[in-house]
Amino acid sequence: MPKVEVGARASRTKQITDADIRAFAAASGDTNSVHLDEEYAKTTRFGRRIAHGMLTASLISAVLGNDLPGMGTIYLSQTVNFKAPVYLDDTITATVEVTAFREEKRIATLRTTCTNQDGVLVVEGEATVIAPKEA
Repeated sequence: MPKVEVGARASRTKQITDADIRAFAAASGDTNSVHLDEEYAKTTRFGRRIAHGMLTASLISAVLGNDLPGMGTIYLSQTVNFKAPVYLDDTITATVEVTAFREEKRIATLRTTCTNQDGVLVVEGEATVIAPKEA
């Protein structure tokens, strides 16, 4: 686990599958046809099915909770700006970078991004977390 300090970065990469989209729809209750119905999605501005924006953004949580700051991280806030659609079978890389750290309170601010396999920024935002004490 990287040390929590300004400039520290961590990433995770995942391909978004049909199973992921369907499981997220079931877990969240968001059954919007643009995510689940190919025929309907063809009639939208996207021309095909897209992943839920929050499914994509949730990859950021995986990085924060597992990699940086890591196990025991507590989310305080997250801003999310959706910049481009994520399509079925896109490979998404979620990256976090520490931009500020208040050691006395263990509060970290991180730039959060998700990019697709072509390097297109699909999500950007900022997270504020309480970092766990280092082992």
